[in-house]
Amino acid sequence: MDKFARRYAAALGVIAVLLLGWWLLARDSQVVAFNALLTSDPVVGSYVYPFRVVEFDGGVAVMSSPRAANVPVLQFVRTAHPELRHRPVDDPAVMTAQEELVSVQARAARIVRDQPDVASVRWQLDERWYAERGVRIER
Repeated sequence: MDKFARRYAAALGVIAVLLLGWWLLARDSQVVAFNALLTSDPVVGSYVYPFRVVEFDGGVAVMSSPRAANVPVLQFVRTAHPELRHRPVDDPAVMTAQEELVSVQARAARIVRDQPDVASVRWQLDERWYAERGVRIER
């Protein structure tokens, strides 16, 4: 390989690395922007669980969630609101906490979904949030 070819290949390599870095930073900056919107919302930002976008790719925003098929809403309510831990499922305060979770989660999804580049929202269980509170999630 002659001197020109080596320089040309090196220049192409540098350009490829710069483009990859720019692409990764642009993706991260969108996640940061989405999370800033969520944090600044008076309802979502002040809720006991911090809804966040954890990944954004191809128009799909992956958001953290404290509930999933294997984690009942009651598990979240009793973890987030220790004062409700020993109350029955049909207690009005427990019911209100469940309804609030559904409402705030829907609002968080709507905030993100309303952004121009977002086609859909996918939920991902926030196992770390439970682990930080000493709750083990069974898979």
